[in-house]
Amino acid sequence: MNEEKLKKILLNLGIAFILIFFLVPFIWMVLVSLSKSPDFLIQGSYSLTIKNYIDILKIENLHFIDYLKNSLIISGLTAMISALIGALAAYAISRFKFHGKMIIVLSVLALSMFPQICIVGYLYKLMSNFGWINSYKALIFPYIAYSLPLSLWILMSYFSQIPNEIDEATLVDGASRLQTLGIIILPLILPGLFSVILLLFMFSFNEFLFALMLTTDYTARTVPVGIALFQGLHGEIPWGYIMAASVVSTIPIILIALFSQRYIVQGLTKGAVK
Repeated sequence: MNEEKLKKILLNLGIAFILIFFLVPFIWMVLVSLSKSPDFLIQGSYSLTIKNYIDILKIENLHFIDYLKNSLIISGLTAMISALIGALAAYAISRFKFHGKMIIVLSVLALSMFPQICIVGYLYKLMSNFGWINSYKALIFPYIAYSLPLSLWILMSYFSQIPNEIDEATLVDGASRLQTLGIIILPLILPGLFSVILLLFMFSFNEFLFALMLTTDYTARTVPVGIALFQGLHGEIPWGYIMAASVVSTIPIILIALFSQRYIVQGLTKGAVK
């Protein structure tokens, strides 16, 4: 067996392992969500049903629709605002020369390394003083602050690949810095911008600790916390409802990833210099 065949075999084995590792839990989740009983392996029979999906959508006490709506609104606003602020900051850092630039960048990165558990107590007191507990604001502002370092660092790498000659040519034509950024530069980094928005949306959508501590009921509670509290609502673990809700909750992420894929894989500055 030559080296090329061995590499091909190892590559295929690695791909197969990754697919199995990620798809098997999802397939199991779908199977349980479509089963009348979660212990169908013990019973030796599998009965297909969509009752779990109908129940989580129709039973008002579950408030799953409210949780999903809250997650979509909070995650969407967080991703858009954080990406916008990150784009402005990344553009300024990549284009302007000033003292302490790297100190600012490294400080932002260092602040992002603090575990959430270290600040959630102080954050709760702050939100209580503002009267924001159990509101969208109580989650959106912390999510923006916590996701900004990721937005900044990713967009900095994209902005650094845009030639400065493009900015200079636009400024010579009479455009301002904001016009240059909005009309010329941002369209060139759409793949990076969409990937950042997608990552920030996923981060906010999946976040658990802040959503658990800063919300008290379905009016602002998000999907991860809502699903986790299904157990408390029923007195037992309703695996069918939990898995059905988890499957439905993954649909927005999958759709966003599929929609954004064509932007992410595009060339960063395709045709820009020309």
